[in-house]
Amino acid sequence: MDLEDHVGDIIRKARAMIGVSAEAAAGAAGLTETELSALEESGRVTKKPNCAKLAGLIGLNGTKLESLLNGWLPAEKDLGLWRELRCLTTASEGMAVNCYLIWDEVSREAALFDTGWDAQPALDLIGQNQLQLRHMFITHAHEDHIAALGAVREKFPKVRLHFSSKNAPVDQRNRANDFIQLGSLRLTNRDTPGHAEDGTTYIIGNWPEDAPHVAIVGDAIFAGSIGRGNQSWDLARQKVRDQIFSLPPETLICPGHGPLTTVGEEKAHNPFF
Repeated sequence: MDLEDHVGDIIRKARAMIGVSAEAAAGAAGLTETELSALEESGRVTKKPNCAKLAGLIGLNGTKLESLLNGWLPAEKDLGLWRELRCLTTASEGMAVNCYLIWDEVSREAALFDTGWDAQPALDLIGQNQLQLRHMFITHAHEDHIAALGAVREKFPKVRLHFSSKNAPVDQRNRANDFIQLGSLRLTNRDTPGHAEDGTTYIIGNWPEDAPHVAIVGDAIFAGSIGRGNQSWDLARQKVRDQIFSLPPETLICPGHGPLTTVGEEKAHNPFF
């Protein structure tokens, strides 16, 4: 799977984050504004930019930016290690989004994290594996992540919802010290706003055979990038550092868009950090 953000997307996001003009960024990169515009639009390099100077101007790590320019991708993940974890990707109008289904293999109790655009792949998987959907966890309430919520609730009207939105009913709101037991699996939550005010990361531990923890992060971080700082760029980066990068390096990061990655890979390769 390709990265959610190509190099041009990352440069454009970073310019917006710092408030740097295209003219200034092009000058630092050793490109014309036309060449920079083409790079930001396509992610393709016709003339190699000066990554060190450009990154220094727009608040990125130059070595990591150059690594992305040279084609870095996170290692392909074998979800068989976690056994009862599935990534489901649906698309609408050119936008693909991930949601995630987990379950306990003994009790067959399941939890769904976000819904994506279409509930049917998740509903099919639940039926095929004879699961009981007990919980629905929402990373944030942007449309692409909750578009199929109604269809899921229609099929499973007793499913328990978990949000961090201030508009959610009190009995559905995440609390800082909450933990949910799903068979042997233990689920906790961490606030990761910045991209969205209600941004939440869910941590899943106690996997069979001591598989690493899993972090369902929504749009807080992508492989090689971060979600747009709609609320606050500074807050978005701070929360990733404090709440996600504090997890063990082998922790599997399951983002709302793009490929799976790990805490260790993002510390080593994400130019926003």
